[in-house]
Amino acid sequence: MAQPILLEVQPRNPRAELRSRLDQAPEQHAEAVLAAYEVLQELHNHGVLEIIRGALAASDELLEKVVDNVRTPKAIRGVRNLLFWRRILGSIEPEWFKGVFQAIPEGLAQATAERERPVSFFSLLRRLSNKDTLRGLAAAIDFLEAFGRHLQSSESQTPQN
Repeated sequence: MAQPILLEVQPRNPRAELRSRLDQAPEQHAEAVLAAYEVLQELHNHGVLEIIRGALAASDELLEKVVDNVRTPKAIRGVRNLLFWRRILGSIEPEWFKGVFQAIPEGLAQATAERERPVSFFSLLRRLSNKDTLRGLAAAIDFLEAFGRHLQSSESQTPQN
């Protein structure tokens, strides 16, 4: 009759497996380990590790101060305003900002360069007929109309005392 084959499975030793992986790690991950050492050295050279160590040592005290400052009505309004501006700025196309911010130094340079010449009423009227000036005035009037419309709606929502 056939004899059964005995199967002896060695018990698994997780510590030995970890030790083996750890022994092989420097060879397999040499570049990553060296890069990590370089990052640590740079953090040490710039004093970042000292700052982190100090922050960890004083973490409870720092957390208490942050929480105390965040609880104030001014901080709450500030956070609400930041969230509001994030939504507003996110809805504006970057090209529009680019046009505005390019116009600021150009306009200031032109205004300061012509400081010596007197400003006359007729020269202003002539400049008002320029298509770029008219386009800018139209944009400013559109803004003022929308601003006034929203002022009126916010005044009607404000509770009266």
